[in-house]
Amino acid sequence: MKNSSNKFRKKNHKEYKKNSDFGYHPKNTNRAEENDRFLNNPAKNKKVDNLKKNDENNTYSSSKRRNPRFKSKTEFPNKNSDMDQKFTNKRNFDDWIWGKHSVYEALSSGRAINRIWCTSEIFSSDKFYILLKDLKSKGVLIEEVSWNRLSQLTYGASHQGVALQLAFSKTISLEQLIDFSKHNCPNPIIVALDGITDPHNVGAIIRSAEAFNCKGVIIPQRRSAGLTGTVAKVAAGALEHLHVSRVVNLNRALEELKKNGFLVVGLSGDGQISISNFQEKAPLVVVVGSEDKGISLLTQKKCDFMLSISLKGKTSSLNASVAAAISLFQFTAK
Repeated sequence: MKNSSNKFRKKNHKEYKKNSDFGYHPKNTNRAEENDRFLNNPAKNKKVDNLKKNDENNTYSSSKRRNPRFKSKTEFPNKNSDMDQKFTNKRNFDDWIWGKHSVYEALSSGRAINRIWCTSEIFSSDKFYILLKDLKSKGVLIEEVSWNRLSQLTYGASHQGVALQLAFSKTISLEQLIDFSKHNCPNPIIVALDGITDPHNVGAIIRSAEAFNCKGVIIPQRRSAGLTGTVAKVAAGALEHLHVSRVVNLNRALEELKKNGFLVVGLSGDGQISISNFQEKAPLVVVVGSEDKGISLLTQKKCDFMLSISLKGKTSSLNASVAAAISLFQFTAK
C-alpha cells in the first residue's frame, strides 16, 4: 500500500509541475495554437478592438453618470452661507423703536412718526387707543398685524406687540399747508404724489420742489414711500426747508385744495395740453403719478387739466422725478 501511494503521489506531482510550468490544463494543449491563429486573424482582431472601445465607452459613460453626484453636492444650499445672507439682508433699524414702554414714550413726546405696526390687542388697549387714533387722523400709517408678522419684521426682537419707524421730518396738516402757502406767495405751487413708492423718486421730487420754491409736498398715507432715511438722504437737506403734509386720502385732499382756489394739474404722457402751452398762473397743485401706472383714474377725474411733456427723442416716457423737475421749471419760468 505504501508503494502504490508513493507512485500516486509522484505521478500527481509530475502532473502538477507540468501544469504549473505551462499554465494550462493538459487536455487543452492546443489552446495556445488557437490563440495564435485568433490574434493573427484581422477580422477577429477588429472585433477585439471594438470590444475594447465599447469597454472604454462604457467606462466613460459610467463616469459621466457618476459626475452629477458630485455636482449635486455643490447645488445644495450651504447653511452657513444662508445665515450670512440673512444677516446681510437685515434692514437698518436705526430709525425703529419697539416695546410698549419705548413706543409709548416716543408717541407721547411728539416725535415724527412714519409708520406703526401693532397687534389688535395693543391698538384697542386703553393706553394706546387714543394716541394711535390721533396719529392715524394725521396721516401716520398704522397697520394691525399678527404677533408672528411683527416678529418677522423685527427679526425676533422682544417687541411686545408694537413697533414704529421714525420719520426724518415732521409733517403738518393739509389746512396748515394751505394757510402757509397762501400767506407767503400769490401763486404758490404744491406737489402731490400719487402712488410713488420708490423712496429715491420721492426724495428727488422733494429736492426739486424745494429748489423751485414750491410751498409744500403732499404724500398720501398709503401707496407711497414715507419720510424714511433714504428719502431724507436723496433730498439732500431739502426736508429741512420744505413742508410736507401726509394725508389719509389724496382725492379728498385735492377737493379741499380746489375749494381754496387751487388748480389741479396732472402730468401724463397722454395729456391733451402740452406743458409749454399752459398759461394759467393761479395757485397750482401738480400731481405726479408713478412710472408704471401713472396717475390713477380716480385722481385724474379730480384734475382740472392733464398736461404732457413733449419728447423729441425715441424715449417714450420719463422718470417720475425728472418729469416733476421739468414741469416745475416750466411753471416757475413763466
